[in-house]
Amino acid sequence: MSESAIKVENISKAYRIGLKEQRHDTLGATMAAWVKSPFQNFKRLKSLSNFNNHDDKDIFWALRNIDFQVSKGEVLGIIGKNGAGKSTLLKILSRITEPTTGKIEIYGRVASLLEVGTGFNPELTGRENVYLNGTILGMKKKEIDDKFDEIIDFSGVEKFLDTAVKRYSSGMKVRLAFAVAAHLDPEILVIDEVLAVGDAEFQSKCLGKMQDLSGKHGRTVLFVSHNMAAVKSLCTKAIVLENGKFVHEGSTDTAVDYYLRMNQHSGYVGTYNKQIDEGSGIASIALTDKFNESKTEFGFDEPVTIHIKVKIDEKDLNSHLGFRVVDINETVIFTSEIKISSFVKTKGLHEFEVKLPVRFLVPNKFKLTFGLHVPNKLMIDYLEECLYFEIVETGSDLHQYAGNDYGCVFVNCNWGIV
Repeated sequence: MSESAIKVENISKAYRIGLKEQRHDTLGATMAAWVKSPFQNFKRLKSLSNFNNHDDKDIFWALRNIDFQVSKGEVLGIIGKNGAGKSTLLKILSRITEPTTGKIEIYGRVASLLEVGTGFNPELTGRENVYLNGTILGMKKKEIDDKFDEIIDFSGVEKFLDTAVKRYSSGMKVRLAFAVAAHLDPEILVIDEVLAVGDAEFQSKCLGKMQDLSGKHGRTVLFVSHNMAAVKSLCTKAIVLENGKFVHEGSTDTAVDYYLRMNQHSGYVGTYNKQIDEGSGIASIALTDKFNESKTEFGFDEPVTIHIKVKIDEKDLNSHLGFRVVDINETVIFTSEIKISSFVKTKGLHEFEVKLPVRFLVPNKFKLTFGLHVPNKLMIDYLEECLYFEIVETGSDLHQYAGNDYGCVFVNCNWGIV
């Protein structure tokens, strides 16, 4: 039997929610409440550390009774929908937070990359943060010196090495953070979805580096991603979480298939409707064909039209409306977005129409996510994977375009003879 790198036994994590802040209109009322509060709230304060009552409405269980084992040199994929408990599990394994119940055994030094710029001081330069992060990971200065040039070369931020990290873009931060974590010889490397921040070229470098760490150097990797193609290419096995519970463990292919089947439910429909009484929001969405009929199955050479009704308050006229198309492997195919004020100048209910290119999406199943937001400030409405549709073959000459070998899209390039 192979040697273990991580053993997780009956791990659960609970958070106490619903504590309301009391507001008082006068100084006298505030002082009186302050004097009484130690006595009035004693029982409640005592219960904050008691999670034995699983039915307490103030308790949220982010994880419940998780058990698994990772062997040395194994690459484990952890997959699940948003809110399944993936990031909470990685934070526990990285010793950022403690489990409520259960036991964990970790054999080796852990390097974690759970969010952009993990462990970085924004006021320090990139060079200084390499040494700071390396020290946090338990490395001596000489060890960091020996790896420094390799780290910087991999990250591609040499030009900005002596610039404060607070001036880095998100992509630059994740490049440097990953380079440090991957090159300082951790026995266990923990990676969350942060690689999605980088460009395609850097993501490919990161996947190659993780394969190199596990294959050539026998390191253990825990990898969380919504990109099923990346999980399949990198991981040797995977586990699936749902609502904080362990629901499947097996080979990468069987785990991904289980996850995809689990998420092909009736929630993915051809239309969406919601009553917007106050404020701004997405009121309805529908997919229609060339006859303006609602449907979820379209031929490869059929047009697909998306109708989106949005209620906009005057204060939100500068917001953006957009959507993204995701395939069955959770790969984002493309994203499209507009600025509301470029089309309408008044508040109210407005309908937008989007026509997808004909003979563009290769026959496959797809999901749509919609968002109404003020860039970098406020998410007004967000509908994750709320619509489902499928592109099917519509002629004997089109069967060649179906399947992963032809990628996700069919591009009509300008061909000619010179």
